[in-house]
Amino acid sequence: MRPRISVVVITFNEETHLRTCLESAAWADDLVVVDAESADKTPSIAREFTDRLFVRPWPGFAAQKNFGLAQATGDWILSLDADEEVSPELKHAILGAVAAGETAGYRIPRRNIMWGRWIRHGGLYPDWQLRLFRRGQGRFVERAVHESLDVSGPVGRLDAPLIHRSYRGVADFLARADRYSTLAADEWVASGRGARVGNLVLGPLGRFLSMYVVRRGFLDGWRGFLLAVLYAYYVFVRAAKVWEKTRLG
Repeated sequence: MRPRISVVVITFNEETHLRTCLESAAWADDLVVVDAESADKTPSIAREFTDRLFVRPWPGFAAQKNFGLAQATGDWILSLDADEEVSPELKHAILGAVAAGETAGYRIPRRNIMWGRWIRHGGLYPDWQLRLFRRGQGRFVERAVHESLDVSGPVGRLDAPLIHRSYRGVADFLARADRYSTLAADEWVASGRGARVGNLVLGPLGRFLSMYVVRRGFLDGWRGFLLAVLYAYYVFVRAAKVWEKTRLG
């Protein structure tokens, strides 16, 4: 018998994406959804696919994901976000990888879809994500903005893509940028660093040129240009919030 696979998803008001996510993972032996008391149809959608739904208050990304890992019963765990999908190619790659059992975990190339199209440049592909690992050998570590997965043992790579339908538009990007930049600025200040004029000017300019020119974001047309501008804006706002916190207290 092949090793059993658990898929773990955390949710909060994800009725827009969740059905597609869970449909793509319905082949798993064990499907765990941990919901942070959603006010929309997220819980009812989750129950269509699994009776392994856990509802609990939001404790933070890493803590919520680690709770989900603790509920998993499979030999291997695939951690997904609600706006991600397992491609058919990735399903087969996962089944082959766990059968071989050569490593403790695998990084997966994430294919970001924005404004209806795969973004191939600007540093957004391959967007390697460490998501598949043996149960008991992986744990999420809390960071201010993006939690990270720590796996004990060798880590390999799969070739098949994880599909990520990211920002729903400019407004969605700006709303998330406001939240994430505040968290990142708090972490920046807590480390004892401040912001200089260069962080406000050269940082955003460098991010734009890196994405649009060096990493050839221009090949993605208007989408590549818009993303380079938006990411540069994020870098500026993060530095501005650090400047404000350190100058004004």
